Amino acid sequence: MTTTMPDRLRDDPDFRRYWLARALSVTGSMVTAIALPVLVYRLSGSTVLTALVSALEAAPYLVTGLFAGALADRWNRRRVMVNSDLVNAVLVGSVPVAHLLDVLTVAHVLVVAFLVQSVYTFFDGANFGALPVLVGRARVAQANSVVWTASSLIELFVPPLAGLSLAVLNPASLLTLDALSFVGSALAVRGIMRAMSERRDGQQPLRTRVVLADIAEGLRYLVGHAGVRTMTIVGSLQSFAGGGFMALMVVWCDRVLDVGTSGLRFGLVWGTWGIGGLIAAVGLPRLLKRMSPAAITLYALPVSALLGVITPLARGWEMAAIALLVWGSAYVLVIVNTVSYRQQVTPEHLLGRVNTAARMLSWGVGWTFGSVVGGVLGNHYGIRTGMVVMGCFIFVAVAVAWTSPLRRIAAGHGAVVA
Repeated sequence: MTTTMPDRLRDDPDFRRYWLARALSVTGSMVTAIALPVLVYRLSGSTVLTALVSALEAAPYLVTGLFAGALADRWNRRRVMVNSDLVNAVLVGSVPVAHLLDVLTVAHVLVVAFLVQSVYTFFDGANFGALPVLVGRARVAQANSVVWTASSLIELFVPPLAGLSLAVLNPASLLTLDALSFVGSALAVRGIMRAMSERRDGQQPLRTRVVLADIAEGLRYLVGHAGVRTMTIVGSLQSFAGGGFMALMVVWCDRVLDVGTSGLRFGLVWGTWGIGGLIAAVGLPRLLKRMSPAAITLYALPVSALLGVITPLARGWEMAAIALLVWGSAYVLVIVNTVSYRQQVTPEHLLGRVNTAARMLSWGVGWTFGSVVGGVLGNHYGIRTGMVVMGCFIFVAVAVAWTSPLRRIAAGHGAVVA
């Protein structure tokens, strides 16, 4: 088994396999993120059901997130990631098969959206703990930057291609790509030779009370660590706003921007978010040389809040795309910075639990309820009004951040904070 860790990430074959797995998975997931709501919208014509897709993609964290993180800290992380990928390949693949047999229903699509994310919580819990062990804590931010850069490039090119494909293919057919991407990801992870878990000696037998105790230990760390706690709260508020926006995005493109649900313009509007994410991912390691993670969150959040309100008000798809680019930079910067910070400060044996607990609060609670609220607001008060109202919630995150221990933490690390 390979034990030597090369100095440079690009010279590390195990990290390259990890990177390939994430790139394949993101490519498939990006196609699904576009095709799934379009599929429901075309099948139902309902704003609420279309918004429900986004909610169901995040809701599983409320049900399985804490347990998935606790179990991932106990089990072999490589095995958890491979098995999760293979199960999801079958689940996603059931949609194009049902479409081919002419038995596809909205209920089938919604159930798959929920189950795929339920399984993914286990992959996520293992993945959060695997990366710091694989590359070392000192290189976590750099590794996340490389992974998110690839993800952002994918988000840049895949949406226009998916938009063009939707003009000639049924959305259900495109999900075949996601099913295949899960298989590719599983094979790449299986090929990683170096350990992604530290030895677990003297663990208690796996019983319900033991798992509950593990969960409680992770939650105590999250609540007790001022930086992790605050970044989780502001991340949850930003996710609440983001969930509401994305739940309405397909309908916004169709009814407000008048670019439809397929074609080049639709793909370009969706893809500009990826450019913003690319800027954030590439810029984070450079920013961390000048300021602390706490300071980055403090300064990126107000930009995210302002663009969260401006973007829905954009007139024309060109201005909307530009606004999405800027907003995506600030929004994703907060996310990548927060994830890297948690991975750096959390003890190895708590990584899965702490990170899935944080994801449960931000993605599970924030995104899920944001999607539901955004869908209801958009249905009753109009798409643009619903989006603006949701964007305003990021200003609440700004207020929380600037009255929290983050200011003290940032100042203590040499950042200039008024």
